[in-house]
Amino acid sequence: MTARETILTHLRQRQAATPLHHDFYCDREAYQVDLDLIWYRDWLFVGHDCEVRNPGDFLTIQVGDYPVLVVRDRDGSLRAFHNSCRHRGSRICSAERGSAPRLVCPYHQWTYALDGRLIAARDMGGAFDRSKHGLKPVHCASVGGYIWVCLGKVAPDFEPIRKHLEPYFAPHKLHQAKVAFVSTTVENANWKLVWENNRECYHCAANHPELIRTFSEDPAVTGVSGSDSDPSIAAKVANWEAIGLPSQFKIAGNGQHRTARMPLIEGAVAFTMSGKAAVKRPLADTVTEEDVGSLLMFHYPTTWNHVMGDHAISFRLLPLSPTQTQLTTKWLVHKDAVEGVDYELKELTEVWIATNAADKRICQENQIGVASPAYDPAPYSLVHEDGTAQFVDWYTSQLENRLLEDADR
Repeated sequence: MTARETILTHLRQRQAATPLHHDFYCDREAYQVDLDLIWYRDWLFVGHDCEVRNPGDFLTIQVGDYPVLVVRDRDGSLRAFHNSCRHRGSRICSAERGSAPRLVCPYHQWTYALDGRLIAARDMGGAFDRSKHGLKPVHCASVGGYIWVCLGKVAPDFEPIRKHLEPYFAPHKLHQAKVAFVSTTVENANWKLVWENNRECYHCAANHPELIRTFSEDPAVTGVSGSDSDPSIAAKVANWEAIGLPSQFKIAGNGQHRTARMPLIEGAVAFTMSGKAAVKRPLADTVTEEDVGSLLMFHYPTTWNHVMGDHAISFRLLPLSPTQTQLTTKWLVHKDAVEGVDYELKELTEVWIATNAADKRICQENQIGVASPAYDPAPYSLVHEDGTAQFVDWYTSQLENRLLEDADR
C-alpha cells in the first residue's frame, strides 16, 4: 500500500475516543501527509497586527518547506508572500521581524516594492520584463488583531472565521496593543501530542502548580461540552455579555475553532502567582472591568489563546519534523504600558513560562512512550479529556476527507 492508503486504513480502524496509531506521531511519511493536507491547506495564525504596525514592518515564519513573509505595504494593507526571490530562490528576509522601505534580496539585490512588484533587477538585459517576476503571493487575512495566512492555491473561505472571532476580540483592541515578551521553545514531540496535551487539564494538578492557582481544572471550563450546566459560570457569562463582552461558548460546525469566556479561580483576574492583574493599565481603554475572566480561543492547527482584562497571551504552534514542534508564546499589553512602571516582566510571564516548561517535559516523555513498539493506548477519559478527543476527531475527519478528495481527482 502507499503511505496514504496505510494512513486511511489506520483512520478507519481507530476506535472512537482513543488516541491515534503510532505512525501518526512518529512516521515521516505520515508527517508529510499532515503537511500536505493540513498545514499547506488551512488558515494558519502567524502573528499580530501590532507587530507589523507601520509600512515596511514585516515578520517571517517557516511552515514546513515554505518560508513566508508578511509585510505592511505603503497603503497600510497586510500582504503575504513566499519568502523566496524570483531570481534564484534565495530567502529575502531572514530575520523573524524587522522593517524595511523595500524588500531586497541579499544575494543579487533584486529589489521588490512592499506590494511584491519587482522594481529593480540589475543587468538583466533589455528584453527582461520585470512585471512577470514579482513575489508570489500567499493568501492573507486579519481579524481581531490576529494575522492569518493560507498556503493553498485556493484558500478556504475566511469569512466564517472572521464572523466567529471578530465580536469576541473587538472589545480588547489587540490590533492596538504591543508585544511585551516573546518566548520560543522547541519540543521534541509531534505537533498533535502538543495539541492533545493542551486540550485537557487532567494532568494539571500533578504538573502545573503555578497555573492551577488561577485556572480551574473544572471540565466545564477546560472541555468542549459547553458550560451552560454550571450555574456559576452561566451567571458570570451573563454579566459579561451585559457589559458588551461576547462570552458564550461557541464552536465551529467542523470543530476547528472555539471561543468562550471563562472565569478564573474565584478572586483571580489574571494568570499571575498572586491572581492579581500583572499590568496596571488595562489592555483596552474601553474594557475597564478588572475581572473579565479569560477569553479562550483555539483554532486548529496553529493557535490557542487567553485574553484577560490586563493582558493577552497567544500561542503559535508550528511543526518542525515528525517528532519536533516549535511553540511561540507572546504576551500582549496596552501599547502605552511601560515595563518597570505599569508591569514587571517576571510577574507577567512566570506562570506560563513555568507551564510551558512542564508541558514540554510532558510531551517529550509522551513522544518517547508512543514510539515504543509496546504502545497500545486506552480510551480517553471523557470526563476530563473530551477536548483532546474533540481535537483528534477534528484531525481524523479533516485528514480522511482530504485523502478521499485527492484520491477522487
